[in-house]
Amino acid sequence: MSEAVRVAPPSAFLPVADTGMLWDFWYPAVPSAEIRGRGLATAMLLEVPLVLGRDGQGRAFAMRDNCPHRGMPLSHGRFDGKTVECSYHGWRFDACTGQCVEIPSLSKGDRLKAERIFAGHYPCAERDGYVWVFMPDPNRRDTPRHDAEREPAIPELPVFSETYRITRLSCMLPCHVDHGIIGLMDPAHGPFVHQAWWWRSRRSIHEKEKQFEPIPGGFRMSAHAPSSNSAPYKLLRVSGQPIVTTIDFVLPNMRLEQIRSGHLWFSSRATVTPVRRDLCRIDFVAAWNLFSGVPLVVPIFRFFAKRFLRQDQQTMIEQAEGLKHNPNLMLIDDADRPAKWYFQLKAALLESRRTGTAMKHPMDGPVTLRWRS
Repeated sequence: MSEAVRVAPPSAFLPVADTGMLWDFWYPAVPSAEIRGRGLATAMLLEVPLVLGRDGQGRAFAMRDNCPHRGMPLSHGRFDGKTVECSYHGWRFDACTGQCVEIPSLSKGDRLKAERIFAGHYPCAERDGYVWVFMPDPNRRDTPRHDAEREPAIPELPVFSETYRITRLSCMLPCHVDHGIIGLMDPAHGPFVHQAWWWRSRRSIHEKEKQFEPIPGGFRMSAHAPSSNSAPYKLLRVSGQPIVTTIDFVLPNMRLEQIRSGHLWFSSRATVTPVRRDLCRIDFVAAWNLFSGVPLVVPIFRFFAKRFLRQDQQTMIEQAEGLKHNPNLMLIDDADRPAKWYFQLKAALLESRRTGTAMKHPMDGPVTLRWRS
């Protein structure tokens, strides 16, 4: 009579090694448009392989892309709108719960109860044209894997009018997520990496002074006028009102920017999502109501945004060559202070989770930073 027996090496059941990636957060897995009908899509988040699809009601689901029987990727199997069938032995799993509903090889007298077997299953939701997946800490044993009360809010891009344009871009970075994030918030690389007649050049470098303030789980570059060498922002001047921008960083991986000028606005979010310990992905989404009725606005914006992302991507590819040799690195003040805050926030969060105490923010209050860029 059948009984379930684990045959994997003991190391497979030990706590997950510390990879420097943050669990218990929502991460964008795939664009919503990649999941159509009964098709299955794949993604990897925090070195966890996922298979994603939609049930018969159109609701997105996410499961670990491994059959618990022999490890066959479930993405190679069939999906009938309700259950995912493994291509190896036909085991079927409910897409919305991960519960096994059938093991074809069981005979009538077998005692093994299929309904007690589960494939890995993850909460997911759709926002801003992405399927987001909540990645619970695999080392946590004090609460059930899906505890909605412990889940942070699902990220959503702020918008400020009913009518607007929106676009999305992404690219892969061959580096650890930490390098991707501190590159994302770095204020000094612009004149060197993003040189262009319509943006910045080395000749445009000048001293800047910005005030930062603590916010829950991150920090904010307080409301300010855009830099004088950020020419595209000046398009909002058509409103006749002052231009004000704020930039937030929020754990685990989000940079949010809002630019307002009277009734005109621009809102963007960039996330750096860990794929593997040596690979991460930038997902960039932006929305705006400036010239929203002009058909060519989105293609023009995407052209320039793609160029920005390619420049950042090429820089990280080149940096990865140097990082292979484990060089000693340094962070300086004031230009690298946001990077220092990121590492301090990350350490404070992990300590809070370890001890069960409130997270101690590394910033005591507003701070003024100065740098040249």
